[in-house]
Amino acid sequence: MRFTKMQGLGNDYIYLNCLEHTPEDLPGLARRLSDRHFGVGGDGLICICPSGCADFRMRMFNADGSEGRMCGNGIRCVGKYVYDRGLTAKTALDIETAAGVKHLALQVEGGKTAAVTVDMGAPGIGEPIPVLVKGQTYTGRPVDMGNPHLVVYWDGLDGLPMSSLGPRFEVCPRFPDRVNTEFVRVDGRGELTMRVWERGSGETLACGTGACAAAVCAITDGLADHHVAVRLPGGTLRIQWDGGDAPVYMTGPAVTVFEGEITGDRSFSREKKNQKEL
Repeated sequence: MRFTKMQGLGNDYIYLNCLEHTPEDLPGLARRLSDRHFGVGGDGLICICPSGCADFRMRMFNADGSEGRMCGNGIRCVGKYVYDRGLTAKTALDIETAAGVKHLALQVEGGKTAAVTVDMGAPGIGEPIPVLVKGQTYTGRPVDMGNPHLVVYWDGLDGLPMSSLGPRFEVCPRFPDRVNTEFVRVDGRGELTMRVWERGSGETLACGTGACAAAVCAITDGLADHHVAVRLPGGTLRIQWDGGDAPVYMTGPAVTVFEGEITGDRSFSREKKNQKEL
């Protein structure tokens, strides 16, 4: 079984072409392949499948095997995958996800996809709520970007005890299906810095839907303008939201890391290629 390792700002996934055949036990496969010591290594598994209502369908599994509804960095790489491999000649694509059909605009340079803008749809914004974690009450704002997020303003990001706080926020009783948590510092009207704890994967270098949630929260609270650069450990995403029921637009890179083959004895034979981009 062939696979492709791809990443968007360091948020890395293993991609499978499931247009003709889908492997069995995708949750188990996601857990095995995502292991960074005994597998390929990644934040999860993404399958590219046929769709009856869009150009392609994306199924996304976290590193713990749980199926996610949407992944912003992951869907940009889906666009790059299908275009760069000649599976489509379109630079405007519709991708079916468990959170609905998302619209992609590919930026092509030299015949390869360099960046992708995704219409993420209108956000669902809640009122700020108190969250009790380790005996302390924090205030966060819930934002639905096709998956659940909780945005918490946090000035001291460098000293944030993510390994102890992140798992506690994830299983907050207010969110029975668990929640992604964004810890956000406002650096100016057009700049945010963020660290993220993703449900099912832990701390990641970037989260596309999380960056959208952070920008929506800051704009709603009057702390940021409608065009925001969100800096994450893996790089910067550019978010545009005009407020209200307007869609959120996310723009960022998509990179192919390497391709490989999973053999029948469950060992992994990687064909490492140019670490920049195929």
